[in-house]
Parts: sequence; C-alpha cells; structure tokens
Amino acid sequence: MQVRETAISGLIELIPRVFEDERGYFFESYNKTLFTALGLPMEFVQDNQSFSVKGVLRGLHMQNEPFAQGKLVRVITGQVLDVAVDLRPDSPTFGQYETFLLDAKLANMAYIPEGFGHGFVALEDSIFSYKCTNVYNKASETGIIWNDPDLNIDWGVTNPIVSEKDLELKFLREVFPDVVV
Repeated sequence: MQVRETAISGLIELIPRVFEDERGYFFESYNKTLFTALGLPMEFVQDNQSFSVKGVLRGLHMQNEPFAQGKLVRVITGQVLDVAVDLRPDSPTFGQYETFLLDAKLANMAYIPEGFGHGFVALEDSIFSYKCTNVYNKASETGIIWNDPDLNIDWGVTNPIVSEKDLELKFLREVFPDVVV
C-alpha cells in the first residue's frame, strides 16, 4: 500500500495495490498489521455507508471531544471530491484544508484524523464508506458551513444539493471565535 503524506500533519492518502484479472479485482482496504507497520495504529469501532446522487454535498462535519472521530474514507462505487479541514485549534495548519479525488476505480482512501472537519461532494452517483475511531454521538456533533468564505474551498461544482441541516451549520469564526485563520 502506498501512503501519500499531505502538508497537514496526520492527514494522508492511501493507495492500495489492486489485483485485477478477467474475473474482476481484489484489494485490502484495511489490514491492522499493515496499518500499524505504516505508523497508523488506529482502532475502528464503527463503519458507516451512504449513497449520494451526483451533485450532493455533505459536510463539513465533525464531533467534539470526547467523541471526536478519526475516519478512513473511500468510495465503493463512483467518485467524490473529499475535503478535510484542520480544525485543531493548536495546530499550525488550523483552517487549512486538503482535497482528495476518491475514485472507486483507483480504490484510494484518505485517513482524516480526529479534530478535522470533513465533507465531500459526489461527482457522480456514489456509495461512500468510512470507518470511524469513535462512535457517533449526536450531542457532540458540530460542523462548518460548506461555503465558508474564510475557508474558500473550491468544491468543483455549482449549485450543489445540500441538506437543510448542513445549510444551518455555522461559519468557522463562529465555531472558533478565539482562533485566527
């Protein structure tokens, strides 16, 4: 498995080796021994899956302590633009983000550490899967509005389909008033 580091500490892209032949393909999407050897000794406690039609934008979501979640994300079918925003207040890269083009044909994944806002936009009908290092807890749920001008994320789409819940998320400056971007 290849690991691509990003400019943001802890945020990585993983590209597994895919074995293909006339029958189809096979790859390991997670192997605890391999992940530990790569310096990724995380434990996953919950798996989630969603389906999104082309143009759906979900995010930017996160959970506060003590229920913060690290996420290993990938698409099973389709293609998404995945976005991870560093929302760790003490981080030198606070407010910076990285995008990943997750593609079922490539089988690539991203690991998003605890303390990051996360979202994606479906570039085609897509099944999105993610393993979480902590369980979902509604009371600790928070997020940043997808079109926050301080973040200035280029989602690559115009007029995305966004849920009412996500449209009510706050701006970065409202959620983190004491942290300068």
